[in-house]
Amino acid sequence: MELRHLRSFLAVAETLHFGRAAQALHLSQPALSMQIRTLEEAVGERLFARNRRSVALTLAGTLFAEDARDILTRAEAAQLRAQRAGRGQVGILRVGFISTAAALLLPPVALEFRRRYPEVRLELENVLTADQVRNLQEKRLDVGFLRLPNHADGLEQVRIHREPFVILMPESHPLARARPFRLSDLSQGDFVMYARKKAPEFHDLTLGILSRGNCRPRIVQEAGEMYTLVSLVAAGLGVAVLPKSVERYRIPGVVFHALPNRMPQSEIAIAIHHETPLPLAREFFDLAQSIHRA
Repeated sequence: MELRHLRSFLAVAETLHFGRAAQALHLSQPALSMQIRTLEEAVGERLFARNRRSVALTLAGTLFAEDARDILTRAEAAQLRAQRAGRGQVGILRVGFISTAAALLLPPVALEFRRRYPEVRLELENVLTADQVRNLQEKRLDVGFLRLPNHADGLEQVRIHREPFVILMPESHPLARARPFRLSDLSQGDFVMYARKKAPEFHDLTLGILSRGNCRPRIVQEAGEMYTLVSLVAAGLGVAVLPKSVERYRIPGVVFHALPNRMPQSEIAIAIHHETPLPLAREFFDLAQSIHRA
């Protein structure tokens, strides 16, 4: 019994006419009749009751047609799955992301990627930038959404997001309602900062912003999560310099101030290892760029 025999059988079962079925299959009618006879011999039952004027399915033929359709559907699915595997479109893709990317950047990319590659399972992991760099370099992650700047060897990185920084203050701070506002007014004040060991260049970038504004901060606490830093500001522990998107947390007790123009901005990149062997990683990398053009 061959798949071509099943296709021939279903063509006759659907038309109940050998001539029309043969034409649809691009076969001669004698060749089609031979295939049906071979199939019936293999099954051991008559599948059609036929005479000179009509063709009808027997009970065995009716039941066999249901299974034949299922067999062909599964065979076609198996063929498609094998083809996708050969093109690298089946498997697991390990994606790291920072918390800001989880809210702003990752969802539309993951949704579109799953639509295009339903056979791929995405393993999504919230990973700090410094750990992402190391995991990408050691190929424990396939793709990463991480903070810029970073000067990581062996990675291909493309910026996909940019936004200004803002100053966060507790609403009880003496300068919370001050207008206009200067960074130098905060010199020697208490600050909470993104931990340097979590994203060294990002930490240095925020310090550089304060330095350009003639502000010498007194760092009283560091943390590795944006939400934690916003919460520390709300608790009155100090002032913070963070990307503007933290405003979405809407934590009571926090006041936001814009920074002067021409200050550096917060940037996020999509990254892969420059020698990545996975076509899936490259597909995800390219898709993220097409969706988020910074």
